[in-house]
Order: sequence, then C-alpha cells, then structure tokens
Amino acid sequence: MVLKRRGLEAYFRRSRNDATLKRRVCRFLSDVATLNRQGAQTRVKWRVVVSENWHDSWRRFIRPRRVGKLFWVTPPWLTPPKFRSRHVITIEPGLAFGTGTHATTRGCMEFLEQVADALGGREFTALDVGTGAGILAIAMVKLGAKQVWAVDNDTVALAVARDNLRANGALQRVRLSGVNLGAIRRRFPVVVANLTAETIVELGAALEKKVAAKGFLILSGILPQKADEIIRRFHQLFRVVRQKPGREWATLLLQRK
Repeated sequence: MVLKRRGLEAYFRRSRNDATLKRRVCRFLSDVATLNRQGAQTRVKWRVVVSENWHDSWRRFIRPRRVGKLFWVTPPWLTPPKFRSRHVITIEPGLAFGTGTHATTRGCMEFLEQVADALGGREFTALDVGTGAGILAIAMVKLGAKQVWAVDNDTVALAVARDNLRANGALQRVRLSGVNLGAIRRRFPVVVANLTAETIVELGAALEKKVAAKGFLILSGILPQKADEIIRRFHQLFRVVRQKPGREWATLLLQRK
C-alpha cells in the first residue's frame, strides 16, 4: 500500500475472487466518504500490473560513477569505461549500504586523493573508522596504503566489507575488526571517519590519539550546520586543510599541527 498526495495505491494478488474484492473495496471507500460528510466523490481505478522480476529490475538504474579524479565505482554486473588514469572499485549494491557513492563517501574519496598526493606516492598505513561496505578502505589500498585497519561495530557491515574487499583484491591489505577504537594501540598518517557529527564528537578524544604527527584526519557524515562545531572540537590539535560544504553534507580535511 502506497500513500499518494491525492490518493492511495493498493496492490492485491490476482485470484478468482477479483470481482468480490472490487465490490468490498468500493463499499469500504463509500463508507469512508459517508463518514467524512464532505460530499467528495471517490474515484476508483483498477489496473493489472504486468508480472516483472522485481528482485533484479532495479539493477537497470545502477550505472558506473566517476568519483573524484581517480576512481570509477561500478556494480559487478557492468563493465566501467576504460580509463588508464582511474582505479575501478567494484561494489555490490545492497539494501544496507546502497551503491557506495553517497555524497559523504565521495567527499572522503576526493580528500583521500589529495592526501595521497600530499604523501608524494609514499606507502602509508591508515585507519577507517565505521568502514561500512569497505569502499574507503578499498580506495586507500588503491592509492597505495600498505595496511588499512577497518573497524565497524556492525557485524553485517563487516561481512559486506569482507566480500567487497575480496572482490577488489584488497583483502590481504586490510585488517577488518569489530574492536573498540580505544583498543587500537598505534597511530596512523591517515585516519578517516565517515560517521555522524554526534558520533565524531563522542569519539573525538580517541580519534585524536590515532592520528600521527602531521597526519591527516578526514571527517564526514556531518550536516553543514554542524561543521563549525566539529572544527572547534579539533582546533587545538588540528588545522583545517580543506572543507567541502554541501547542501546536505559537509566533509572536512584536517591535519595534525
């Protein structure tokens, strides 16, 4: 059943009792109109919906997407256009994590390109907090990370991430874990956290401790009106390198002083 602006759509399975069903629906709508006492005439339209494979039909709406200057993100059943200058990331769209090209993900990937450039092509280690489907961990491996720690407290996310890492040949360089952030006893030149503003503030002290001297911290999942609050939270130890504002989401690139 789908509520529309000026009506209601309802779907019924076809059977031998179609005529009875129609009479009952019309009687019900007539009773509703009588109770409303507004005199409005109810119009009923019936249509037979052609059988379709709804499970797979949504796939035709998914296309390879450019992200930043260096990436193509594509579903596994399509072949992206061939560009030597772009890395291909294959992501299986799912109900929980979509296509992997959400605005917050794109913002993080664009800043990861900038960070990799600033590192001059050197290998680096990284921490991905709230890895979700694992797309940012994959992107960092493609950009030269020799080891990525990817953590998430959602067991479903970890399972999805593992499949995506394997599909992209990145599993050997990523350590997937559900451990608490405080249990990781090391610092990284690159830390990315695509969460929410509230969670970032809550994890602020732990995130600070994970960034090495002159290391980079990429933060996203932030509503634009919350960006200044996040900047103030980290301003004592970090400077703002770049801020990517948006109508719905903001992404921050910070560097430890």
